[in-house]
Amino acid sequence: MLHYLLGFITLLCFLASVIPFIPIAHGAVRIFDFGRLQIFSISVFTFMAVVMLLAQDQYGAILSVMLLCSIFIEFFHIARFTPLWRKQSARFDPDKYNPDKHEKAITFKLLVCNVKQGNKSYEKLIDIIEDCDPDILILMETDQVWVDALRSVSDRYDYKLSCPQDNSYGMFLVSRLELTKGDVQFLLNKGIPSFHCTFKLKNETEFNLIAIHPDPPVPHRDTVGRDAEILVAGKKARYRKRPLIVAGDLNDVAWSSTTRRFLRISRLLDPRQGRGLFNTFDARFPFLRWPLDHIFHSEEFELVTIRRQPFMGSDHFPMFYELAYVCENNNALPVDPTVTEMKEARALIKTEGKRDRRPVGEDWEK
Repeated sequence: MLHYLLGFITLLCFLASVIPFIPIAHGAVRIFDFGRLQIFSISVFTFMAVVMLLAQDQYGAILSVMLLCSIFIEFFHIARFTPLWRKQSARFDPDKYNPDKHEKAITFKLLVCNVKQGNKSYEKLIDIIEDCDPDILILMETDQVWVDALRSVSDRYDYKLSCPQDNSYGMFLVSRLELTKGDVQFLLNKGIPSFHCTFKLKNETEFNLIAIHPDPPVPHRDTVGRDAEILVAGKKARYRKRPLIVAGDLNDVAWSSTTRRFLRISRLLDPRQGRGLFNTFDARFPFLRWPLDHIFHSEEFELVTIRRQPFMGSDHFPMFYELAYVCENNNALPVDPTVTEMKEARALIKTEGKRDRRPVGEDWEK
């Protein structure tokens, strides 16, 4: 009985590890990208059980090889978010900063959170906002009730951009940095807004910020909409004219092929690489967590601080970042995309642009 159970678990781990390599943009395939940390842990424990509890015959050898393949595949994906990997975003060190060579570095703080529209724990988020004191606050899944509930803190900010919706795709942004331009755009789906902002720093330098919240993958639908919206942001970043930040709940894990392709196309940096996973979803279940909420930045910025914030009633943890605008830096830029990747990106964007569909899960909070 034990060898059947271990064989079944081994098969599940192996399939879960190799299915994401299938080049199909569908939730039934892409959903296996999410649980790589969990599959890695299960594979390690199962491998130990196979070695210690089963006879070292052909059956045990086959299970061991399959499990080692799963362990290698999963570790390859998550290793870049451990100290074993080279950091993409350079750490800002004011002691090494040479004011004679550069303008004075400017730091600013961002807080990003998917509040979960049906969540009523407004005071918990307000406490986090007051503790972090962000210069820019970006919230997703905000309806008008959430916007009204946060008025006590949002009124302290001079600049606001709001698009409340009751379909779980509303967005809300406040800033004490000067917002010289703030547009609400519906890139590929008329039910899913995105923010396109230009901010001015104290030294008059301007930078752009794109906040997006594409729909999540589900097993019965393709992921073309999510992938295409992420790639639209990537193409905008690639041809940017100013320093740029892309932020939001991308409904995609940091190690997926979609996010890695986005980084190559956009030439943006992931501050988590070489530092940690910073799992933000699902905040309610410790074993079912992965990094869904992101900030990516261009090479003009360096990282001061990155911290996951406490539970505030949502299924997402808020994420706090402090960045420094330094102009010149020691960041490690991603490699360029291949010609095939650029063609695939254009094809996905074109396909989604021709469709008229409802966003995934717009009735989940009703």
